[in-house]
Amino acid sequence: MKTRTIGSDVVGAVGLGCMGMSFAYGPADDDESLRVFDRALELGVNHWDTADMYGGGVNEELVARALSGRRDQVFLATKFGNVFDRTLTSHQDLVAQGAGWIVDGTPQYARACIETSLRRLGVDHVDLYYLHRVDDRVPIEETVGALADLVREGKIRNIGLSEVSEQTLRRAHAVHPIAAVQNEFSLWTRDFATTVLPACKELGAAFVPYSPLGRGFLTGSFTSPDDFGEGDWRAYNPRFQGENFTANLRMVDAITLVAQDHQATAAQVALAWVLAQGDHVAPIPGTKRVTYLEQNAAAADLNLEPAELAALTDLGDAVGPRYPELMMPFTAR
Repeated sequence: MKTRTIGSDVVGAVGLGCMGMSFAYGPADDDESLRVFDRALELGVNHWDTADMYGGGVNEELVARALSGRRDQVFLATKFGNVFDRTLTSHQDLVAQGAGWIVDGTPQYARACIETSLRRLGVDHVDLYYLHRVDDRVPIEETVGALADLVREGKIRNIGLSEVSEQTLRRAHAVHPIAAVQNEFSLWTRDFATTVLPACKELGAAFVPYSPLGRGFLTGSFTSPDDFGEGDWRAYNPRFQGENFTANLRMVDAITLVAQDHQATAAQVALAWVLAQGDHVAPIPGTKRVTYLEQNAAAADLNLEPAELAALTDLGDAVGPRYPELMMPFTAR
């Protein structure tokens, strides 16, 4: 596995997003997920990403089971700041009922959350702790100052920000070095290509794309909006609906043609494009299947030609907003 650097740590170029194992993408399969963790370490996929909101802490507890006896082999990231109405259990409940999401970036909440996450994870520190979303009520300097205190106390080793603008990143970095920014980024979401991506490079921060496979769409696994089962929030995502879905299939067709030339999968090509955007880019594709994990890991060794990269870039963004209207206020600020 090729590598990337986050803070002072060297991690596998392709990481593992853990959300879908417990939240948002249909039924969980803990036994298969635990096999994914085992195989991940065999492949050098040692950057694991979770959050306190994924299943209301359930995902952190699952990660704890996988960490047992091998904490020192894993670069562990988790997040805080999203506060859901506890009566809601999933993204689709949020979208369907139109309620239940606030952000809390206060120092008091940060401290309470890290203590809870450490307990769930069964560890005495995490390697990377993200503010999951920006709280407009709290200056970013105040939140990062509180996280800096946690660094000094040894409870977290690095500070990260998720869904932030370049301006917010620079303000935060002036208080304490930011080790990583986790924003959505993929062939169908290029919002940060000319702003946050180069700013991370300048400031020495890793850029950690979440949903680098377009929430699975770019893998070519879906052919109809009817493909999403119960418990899968993509059914509520505008890009997966009606005419938008059909229009976005053109991207999959183009990616598949490149994949055929390399005897690779569409997912591997989509990930290879993301990795080619900079040596500070460390995507975290999510999966709960060993087969897909192996495919994702192999993408680190897929080298696309400059002409292929340019052609893929020229495809442009996907059709449709990347979140339902209710959730758009919680995107990068």
